[in-house]
Amino acid sequence: KNLYEMADQVKEKLATLRSKLDQVPALQQAETATKVPKEYLVLGGGLIFTLLIFFGVGAGVLCSIVGFVYPAFKSFETIETKTKGDDIQWLVYWVVFAFFSLIETFRDFLLYWIPFYYAFKLAFLLWAML
Repeated sequence: KNLYEMADQVKEKLATLRSKLDQVPALQQAETATKVPKEYLVLGGGLIFTLLIFFGVGAGVLCSIVGFVYPAFKSFETIETKTKGDDIQWLVYWVVFAFFSLIETFRDFLLYWIPFYYAFKLAFLLWAML
């Protein structure tokens, strides 16, 4: 492929991302305040977040926040529903989250012997949220 075809594909993907991000009012406010397109804000934020996780700068705190905030919200939502399947999913998630919290008492050992521990933890927790 030539460079022009690749540039067209990138523009197409950015337009698709922008249409999905139009549904988030907070991003519209951020775009207005910063004068930076919202798709660039999201991609830049995602890149910074990924770099922080991989290089371990505040990775433990970021993993804990991501692993707690959204699941807590979804757990409160599932308590209100009549179906039991979603309750079981979130109960299993919280057991896994508690297991990670327990083994992190041996943090020095984990960080020394398991490279990119927090990146793997975050990926696993995100997978478990699905």
